[in-house]
Amino acid sequence: MTELSRDRWIYVVTDIEVDGPWPGPNSMRSFASVAVTADGAEVGRFEAVLEPLPGAAPNPDTYAWFQTVPEAWTAATTDPRPVPEVMADYGTWLRALPEPRMFAASPIAFDGGWIDYYLRRFLRFGLVQGPYEHDVLFHGPGLCLRSYAAAVTGRPVAEVSPSSLPAEWFGDVEHTHRAIDDALGYAHLLGELFRRSGA
Repeated sequence: MTELSRDRWIYVVTDIEVDGPWPGPNSMRSFASVAVTADGAEVGRFEAVLEPLPGAAPNPDTYAWFQTVPEAWTAATTDPRPVPEVMADYGTWLRALPEPRMFAASPIAFDGGWIDYYLRRFLRFGLVQGPYEHDVLFHGPGLCLRSYAAAVTGRPVAEVSPSSLPAEWFGDVEHTHRAIDDALGYAHLLGELFRRSGA
């Protein structure tokens, strides 16, 4: 690979844990981001547990599911911090990473929507910003790991999940629904997909 074509991006691989499907009526209870290079080197990680949003309440079905994985609920709700404080710290952490930075999640349509809502509500940034905005936290369109895995493996995107891919592709990090565990596993998956695609 030539110096000109070398991937210089930092990929901010993120996983969230939420107490329902809708940002606002429900809350993001925890999230974690692992920043990695294209060759898999970790350059930083961020993890936080957040207080529920004012006026929000857990979705009954989501809460019932969490009772089947009580360790995940405990990890997502223990020692929460005020949301504005967490998001300010997250913005500071992101700005300290090398540029350019790209958000990545599996799937980006879900995790990315929540992160975008919290960034726009509590900071003055979005996950993707307009073409004439130069003060940004993330660069580029974002990367959906589920879609990328489907492209690399040739499987239907709906069939791609941590249970359908080899555990070693996730660095043998168990998918526990604890945000930092899942973010670390997805960060390893990204490196594996880059290697397999020849990127």
